Amino acid sequence: MQRCFTLTIARHWALRKKLLTISYQQSAAMSTLLINQPKYAWLKELGLSEDNDGVYNGNWGGKGEVITSYCPANNEPIARVRQATMAEYEETVQKSRDAWKVWADIPAPKRGEIVRQIGDALRKKIKVLGSLVSLEMGKIYVEGVGEVQEYVDVCDYAVGLSRMIGGPVLPSERPGHALIEMWNPVGLVGIITAFNFPVAVYGWNNAIALICGNVCLWKGAPTTPLTSVAVTKIVAQVLEQNNLPGAICSMTCGGADIGTAMSKDERVDLVSFTGSTHVGKMVAMMVQERFGRNLLELGGNNAIIVFEDADLNLVVPSAVFASVGTAGQRCTTTRRLMLHGSIHDVVVERVAKAYKQVRIGDPWDPSTMYGPLHTKQAVDQYLAAIEQAKQQGGTVVCGGKVMDRPGNYVEPTIITGLAHDAPIVHTETFVPILYVLKFQTEEEAFAWNNEVKQGLSSSIFTKDMGRVFRWLGPKGSDCGIVNVNIPTSGAEIGGAFGGEKHTGGGRESGSDSWKQYMRRSTWCVNKINALCQITPHWNISVCSTSLWQTLYHSLNTAM
Repeated sequence: MQRCFTLTIARHWALRKKLLTISYQQSAAMSTLLINQPKYAWLKELGLSEDNDGVYNGNWGGKGEVITSYCPANNEPIARVRQATMAEYEETVQKSRDAWKVWADIPAPKRGEIVRQIGDALRKKIKVLGSLVSLEMGKIYVEGVGEVQEYVDVCDYAVGLSRMIGGPVLPSERPGHALIEMWNPVGLVGIITAFNFPVAVYGWNNAIALICGNVCLWKGAPTTPLTSVAVTKIVAQVLEQNNLPGAICSMTCGGADIGTAMSKDERVDLVSFTGSTHVGKMVAMMVQERFGRNLLELGGNNAIIVFEDADLNLVVPSAVFASVGTAGQRCTTTRRLMLHGSIHDVVVERVAKAYKQVRIGDPWDPSTMYGPLHTKQAVDQYLAAIEQAKQQGGTVVCGGKVMDRPGNYVEPTIITGLAHDAPIVHTETFVPILYVLKFQTEEEAFAWNNEVKQGLSSSIFTKDMGRVFRWLGPKGSDCGIVNVNIPTSGAEIGGAFGGEKHTGGGRESGSDSWKQYMRRSTWCVNKINALCQITPHWNISVCSTSLWQTLYHSLNTAM
């Protein structure tokens, strides 16, 4: 008896020790998360915690893989997110389809009012949400806040648009008929966004899609899940306050499995994908295989062309801003700087000098101009690209090294001496490397701009108005964004954003981009027949004789 009691006590203490060890390990793991440190307590203002649900469809959930989000500035863990399972994806799609039946019946101006409230809710959280973008993506604080501001601005734009959507009444060639163009929502819009703009790209799609009468299903980048969760919490609160189904704006955090499911799913009426050309091509093929719709915003190998008459005081800051901004991780980043031979050396010298003055540091420090790359993999891509450039004849004028500090920091880099058609020059590497090319003639420069596979953004610097209009014309730039005396980055929401060729051909935000979220019907209405009152008494007094004769003939033929 005593022996059994002793064994019981021993087992009890062994079990207690094991539990204490597990508890200590969990506590230690928890304490390493940035969200639990006083410096980052503001994260809880966004409704975030150590472990976060990664599914929203009116209810929060997430039973899939648990992923940890890391801060690129120090590679420390921020918090965790539970991703969606395929069963939760199925449930979310069904709830989204059901929510559409409610949302589509709401008049467009009333839908605009909901979008206005979403914009106002984002305004209230703009600084703290911008800080999260900076912390999780790595871009500097002012860019993080600016990105949230873009969502707010697109909401404002969409509110006005909700009262303006319409099709024309066209002249019919048949007497007594009306020809009308009508636009209706497509239904469910699947939105797959990239890490570099984890708020703004969703906003461009979401605000416009909503006022058009669509519901949205969002899959953000797997490396910025906290931003996806935080934004969805803000939007969900607005929907819930208006007694609307939360599934109007659903979210499923996940990886390639969720993205593939969305691309193949016939219930997803439009797939809007932002990301690399490589993945975008796969998405396009899967969507096209089912004759679905896609909206692609893919890569850019953007060029600034500087002619001999350019204002260099304008060129230098523009080139630096466009090539260094967001550490070279914008789709509109300048990757090729083409300089006329007569000014090549002086511009290279001045731009290199400006590079060395760029303030590098923590992205959430307001004085910082340049933060880290988003991942360690991007650092490897940076080093590989520099090595290839050297092998292909390039000379590193500035930068070229990984910085000796915590986080994914690399030096902004300038490389000269490469041929315009060198393989590395034609490769979009999503890092801060600027290839400087020397040209002699306008025809040469325009041709070099257009010879790459991508066609997103382009700029020239010149005072020659004839050249300006040649650049803007059919034999000029083949890009979707064509600039004069401004950098390649910094597009405005009022204009359609997107590009040609391997950039995908999609257009988002302003102008008539709303049409991509709707389906067009051409209505032809027989105005006379519409007035006919065919009753059991065959009252033909309001019908034309010819219409009655046609009907009579049809009846006789049938008999």
